[in-house]
Amino acid sequence: MADEQPVLYSVDGATARITLNRPEKRNALNAAVIAGLKENLRDASEDERVRVIVIAGAGKDFCSGADLSALQQIAQATVAENTEDAQSLLELFVLIRQIPVPVVAAVTGRALAGGAGLASACDLVLASASARFGYPEVKIGFVPAMVMAILRRNVSEKRAFELVTRGAELSAPEAQAFGLVNKVFADENFESEVAVYVSEFAKLSRSAVSLTKTLLYQMDGLSFSAALQTGADVNVIARLTKDCQDRVARFLSKNQG
Repeated sequence: MADEQPVLYSVDGATARITLNRPEKRNALNAAVIAGLKENLRDASEDERVRVIVIAGAGKDFCSGADLSALQQIAQATVAENTEDAQSLLELFVLIRQIPVPVVAAVTGRALAGGAGLASACDLVLASASARFGYPEVKIGFVPAMVMAILRRNVSEKRAFELVTRGAELSAPEAQAFGLVNKVFADENFESEVAVYVSEFAKLSRSAVSLTKTLLYQMDGLSFSAALQTGADVNVIARLTKDCQDRVARFLSKNQG
């Protein structure tokens, strides 16, 4: 049964694939799904073969947010229990940024509420043309609180305000115009286009991509001079990596030959 394995994991070449596996529940988030995501992200992070991670949903939808049973638990839980539950989701969002390789959301169908948050927490978002995005939490008196920290870094202040206070859904092209989506691919070619897109990371330096990702997010909140100094420090580290030295040597040899 799907609920026996709420999250599936596989590695094909340089690509790790994490699949939310509750299609009958529109891949809604619960404690088991969040725990499975964190476990598989850590597994991928420790696998030297992996250059990119793709998170997708089984069935028609990427993720519809928290499921009904989870919402019922939230309504009945104590402050301590709600704090523990929120902390677990916080850990997932932080982990995605700490993973040394790019994490890509491959969104088909609906990515709503926590599902939209999960997608926007990823480093890159690829969407099928018919995909839908939205933060409808305000409609049930809830707040997309942690998701807002991510959303505010993805889009402008005005766009973020509109998304989280109106709760309206966006089409994939609209989400791309807002800055939530990197690429929109036709439904019929989506899987093959995603495979081609992520395959490019297999050709790149793993250490360089990792250092670049870390530096990009580390610059959040730094002053201009501090950001430049941090960049200078990473520049030095990159020059000393074996991958950089080997690739520079090959480049020079090729151009001098």
